[in-house]
Amino acid sequence: MLTSKDAPDPTPESEPAQRLMRLYCGLGNADQHSLLAFAEFLARGGRLATAPAPSPDETPDEHRCQEPRTHPRPAQETVIAAIRRLTLTYAMLDRDPMLHETAALMTAHVLHGRPAPQVIDDLEALFLRHFQNARTGLHRGG
Repeated sequence: MLTSKDAPDPTPESEPAQRLMRLYCGLGNADQHSLLAFAEFLARGGRLATAPAPSPDETPDEHRCQEPRTHPRPAQETVIAAIRRLTLTYAMLDRDPMLHETAALMTAHVLHGRPAPQVIDDLEALFLRHFQNARTGLHRGG
């Protein structure tokens, strides 16, 4: 666990902060938004917006058995918006097992310039795969 003395110096005068500011200022408006959203995602420990909890009269297994709630993909969508949409679509999933893959896809977009539509396609496949695996495991008694 990081303590405040282990954390990098967050002051604007620190070299990493200056580098980040230079990078941020060199980006277009949409990319600045993506970078901020990714930084917020990382600051939350890689956690996405929280999924709705099961209703009080719903057992955990009933919550896991839910079908995805369709939320259509907009023509122009950011990667962060897609993650939010997929989190709502697959609210029954435990996102912890997807954290590493989701972060890797986000990194490919933000840091390596991979186009958002390609990353969103991969995110949709990732969520669907985890949903199908969870459903299969549930039907097997897992």
